[in-house]
Amino acid sequence: MVTSLISIIGHDNPWPRTLSQDLQTLDLSARIRVDPLALDAVSTDFGRLTRAPAPSAVLHPSCPRDIAALVRFSYASRRPFTIAPRGQGHSVRGQALAPRGVVVDMSSMRGGGGGGGGGGHEARVSVQVSGRYVDVGGEQLWVDVLSETLRFGLAPRSWTDYLYLTVGGTLSNAGISGQAFMHGPQISNVYELDVIAGTGESVTCSENNEPDLFFAVLGGLGQFGIITRARIALENAPQMVRWVRLIYTDVAIFTSDQERLISLDRKERFNYVEGSVLLGHNLKNNWRSSFFSREVLERITRLSSQHGVLYCLEGAKYYDHGMASQVDQELESILQELRFLPGLALQNDVAYPHFLNRVRKDELKLRPMGLWDVPHPWLSIFIPRSRIIEFDQGVFKHILKNKGSIGPVLIYPMNKIKWDERTSAVIPDEDIFYSVGLLRSAVNGTEYLEEQNKEILRFCDQLGIGYKQYLPHYTSHGDWMKHFGPKWDMFVQRKRRYDPKLLLSPGQRIFDSYLSHKSLANFSNSDESDQGDDKSTANFRNSDEWDQGDDHKEQIKSASSR
Repeated sequence: MVTSLISIIGHDNPWPRTLSQDLQTLDLSARIRVDPLALDAVSTDFGRLTRAPAPSAVLHPSCPRDIAALVRFSYASRRPFTIAPRGQGHSVRGQALAPRGVVVDMSSMRGGGGGGGGGGHEARVSVQVSGRYVDVGGEQLWVDVLSETLRFGLAPRSWTDYLYLTVGGTLSNAGISGQAFMHGPQISNVYELDVIAGTGESVTCSENNEPDLFFAVLGGLGQFGIITRARIALENAPQMVRWVRLIYTDVAIFTSDQERLISLDRKERFNYVEGSVLLGHNLKNNWRSSFFSREVLERITRLSSQHGVLYCLEGAKYYDHGMASQVDQELESILQELRFLPGLALQNDVAYPHFLNRVRKDELKLRPMGLWDVPHPWLSIFIPRSRIIEFDQGVFKHILKNKGSIGPVLIYPMNKIKWDERTSAVIPDEDIFYSVGLLRSAVNGTEYLEEQNKEILRFCDQLGIGYKQYLPHYTSHGDWMKHFGPKWDMFVQRKRRYDPKLLLSPGQRIFDSYLSHKSLANFSNSDESDQGDDKSTANFRNSDEWDQGDDHKEQIKSASSR
């Protein structure tokens, strides 16, 4: 019945001129929608910053075979169209968009449409206890993976702070959180992938089987293939978490203590280490301020008025029931070695699932206040350890000082050795580097926050701070080359090999220069004379169109009224 309704809704509208009529002859055509309501739903993302032409269609696949058929059709067509897989649309700069192409709504393979449940969910999350791994559909949410693995007393080793993201989405970037210093990012904890390459070929790959594609896709920003299954490493899941926050006024002491914590022996250290910057104007608007009591928050506010900027070290030790006294002793030993402000060591005991899903609680508070579905001009960057003090002076104590915004500013260290250099992800070339995330929400316009982001990057460029953007966004070919550095040539070679017609994930805009200069045929080794002259492919990513977009409000109103 659902398939029939999609077919009726989707085909009660004129077939888009940008797509071949032959696409309607495929078995999957009943799952393609072209109506304005469906197109509008996938024409923006969590960032709400990028406006682009709407896609021509949306595919709601029932299984990976549907996706492969779509990609194969485009690859073989004289008029190829771009394709973007969309999980939760949690990108911030249009990375999940496909202007005038086809968006693949991965959530349709979750059975109940997301949130866990439905026959598709169970079939697409399969725990193997003896092998200590879980096979997961790329469309699955991490929160549902956690729920299923906990039934067996197991859990993935590495996480993101927010669990309502898809497996394929985070693995296409890296997947980072406070566990990355110990286990590496999520892409360092994958055994095997099923991938649909830009040619439409379905490939099972791993470190030992098709390793080049395996490492290309991990951190590959969706450029080489669509992840339809991942085999994720598991470990024993703890039952409880001792959650600690420590307050500092000196950034040198704060970062020194963080670095100490990520270098301790396994039994002596936290299982999770993060941190945040507490700006005086942002204390009450910080998502994470709910951890503090009113009395403590008032004390922190007074300290902030004296020092301007405070720092909060956040750590956690995992344990099982009956081990509380042992954790007390271990934690006391750790805290004795740290130099936080006396009296400002705050502790809380929570269940392990509650700790991992902590951001969801903040989301549910922000939604009724209208503070979740707003523009998110986020800036996430990796800063080399040797430059973090300069970055603090120039950014936290100057650019951001006394300028209000809503949302946390994260800062925490990671160990380079835990990142596999064979993946497509790029990080600073130092043994320790810091993840800095300005996760801000714009409730009164985005202009001043966007200008702050540009000022921060200009500051880093002027001082020669070798930063790397996480969730990268650049508008020039030169900036992308600089971002990938020594990996650029490999990145281009992999694109030639696995997506020679530049079909996948156009929203990243990495290869725009090849299209805008009509050099697609030169880019690829295959015969592309037909599509090399196709203006519908070459021109759809014109920068003016991305900035202005197409306004479909009247079409949406009309469709709604029907």
